[in-house]
Amino acid sequence: MSNLLIKCMAVLSMDGEDDLIKDGEIAIQNNRIYHVGTAGSTPADFVPDLVLDRPRMAAMPGFVNCHTHAAMTLFRGYADDLPLMQWLKEKIWPLEEHLTPDHIYKGTLLSCAEMIRGGTTTFADMYFAMDRVARAVEETGMRAVLSRGMIGFGEGGENAMQESIAFIEQWHGGAGGRVTAMFGPHAPYTCPPEYIKRVIEQARRLNVGIHIHLAETKDEINEITEKYSRSPVVLMEETGLFEIPVLAAHCVHLEDREIEILARHRVGIAHNPQSNMKLASGVAPVTRLREAGALVGLGTDGASSNNNLDMMEEMRTAALLQKVSTGNATALPAREALRMATADGAAAVGLEGRVGKIKPGLLADIILLDMHKPHLYPLHDIYAHIAYAALSSDVDTVIIDGRVVMEDRRILTMDEDDVCTASQDAAQSLIKAKGEQ
Repeated sequence: MSNLLIKCMAVLSMDGEDDLIKDGEIAIQNNRIYHVGTAGSTPADFVPDLVLDRPRMAAMPGFVNCHTHAAMTLFRGYADDLPLMQWLKEKIWPLEEHLTPDHIYKGTLLSCAEMIRGGTTTFADMYFAMDRVARAVEETGMRAVLSRGMIGFGEGGENAMQESIAFIEQWHGGAGGRVTAMFGPHAPYTCPPEYIKRVIEQARRLNVGIHIHLAETKDEINEITEKYSRSPVVLMEETGLFEIPVLAAHCVHLEDREIEILARHRVGIAHNPQSNMKLASGVAPVTRLREAGALVGLGTDGASSNNNLDMMEEMRTAALLQKVSTGNATALPAREALRMATADGAAAVGLEGRVGKIKPGLLADIILLDMHKPHLYPLHDIYAHIAYAALSSDVDTVIIDGRVVMEDRRILTMDEDDVCTASQDAAQSLIKAKGEQ
């Protein structure tokens, strides 16, 4: 680790209302932010080992992708234009039966490359062979909140429980503190209440949170209501799930009572607008959730149902979708969409006070956006430009944990060509194993 000084045209700290510093600079000491202020304000005793002088770039916290299935990049474009349950049962689950840990490692490396290029510094992932996912995170320099997906029926449910415990015990706090581990019960319709209660008990014992899909589709609402005479959110509250930190993906179909429950328990909600649109799952009531005081971040979901991991796109889609669905052009303004992609996302995945803002004492997860592009002129409102006009290709530099992992659009922690080639080979071997050509 070393001392790094960033000089740039603007710093969007995402820390409070007055969070824009024009002609700013950021001092990083080892892996933490030491100072943020206007040009020349860094204390004289700070001696940088490296200076990034970027007068045409803006600095902001790295994006936090609150929900994805990283290795599913291998399924990108494989099963498009289907509703969720048909997509899962007829296409995805049969193909997943042929996945090996090596497939998952290669698919995760591919998604890490894509996310770094798009300015994502932290992602929350739920999948299998999570030790290989964690290894990919460690090698690429990313930060991640990882959970082993759990289906709570039969022998598989017990195996998932034991594998989850072993993974958490090995990797929670791993990769120099960049890996946070959670339990990952898939959803209320795949994990019955008694199984969820066992997960809660183990999460308490190990002092970790839980990542779950919740209220994603009308089919889920109907199935749970028919079986338990209550909605998924109410069922999970009665089961005791929200008594510990929870990251709930989707939360699309919510009544006022469920919104109040999620807000009261400070459940981290991962809003995945593009995946919800593509699978025709519905439009999450983000405006109502935020008005109720709920904590809402943004996620991409897996690349097989999106079809990319582009948080710039997700942020823009989230804002536009709330405007058109509520009939209110002021719904989810640019600054709030940016906050969801950074500070609120960090809080949703349990990393509040660690990342998500450019603030002294926090970990240095920072991206630099090249604002010297035709589509970013003239500059009236930098928040609006980033939320509505910027592209992921405008991300020039990515710093994670104080380390430069991408500079001048070149990733420094992996060979992108090798990663792309390996992922193509892995995907083809999967299709062959399933008996397709």
